Amino acid sequence: METVVEEEEYNWREVKLPSLIPIVPEPELERETGERRRGRDIIIAVDHGPNSKHAFHWAITHLCRLADTIHLVHAVSSLNNQIVYDATQVLMEKLAVEALEVVMVKSKARIVEGDAGKAICKEAERLKPAAVVLGTRGRSLVKSVLQGSISEYCFHNCKIAPVIIVPGKEAGEESVV
Repeated sequence: METVVEEEEYNWREVKLPSLIPIVPEPELERETGERRRGRDIIIAVDHGPNSKHAFHWAITHLCRLADTIHLVHAVSSLNNQIVYDATQVLMEKLAVEALEVVMVKSKARIVEGDAGKAICKEAERLKPAAVVLGTRGRSLVKSVLQGSISEYCFHNCKIAPVIIVPGKEAGEESVV
């Protein structure tokens, strides 16, 4: 007997990043070939918290290289809330400008509707990235086990790409500028 799995509706909204970012021509990467030459896709899950921003800084400092494209993903409960969309668009614009200034990588942004862990895993299935980067909420081990954790959910359910969980600043990471 076969099990039928109904696919949940997958809603998303593309975020238009600012036109203030100059159009940078493709870099000359003569020394690099194959996978490295065309760059990688890297998903960075973002929200409005400090641990998410710390994970973003860690990713662009330690993981990204010149030809890569970062995909900023933010999950919301409803796409119809214009206030949340506008606030998230401002956040993603700032992060995209910062990524361009720091490591000269292209950015794309998407707001997805639904449970954050499931939405991030669906984006990973769609893009097949080199890595998925998430921050932690900063909960204790007991609270995260009892209440659940988005990073823990992605770690166990995202089979397409490696999941990198960046601990918060209080964990002692001082190498991020």
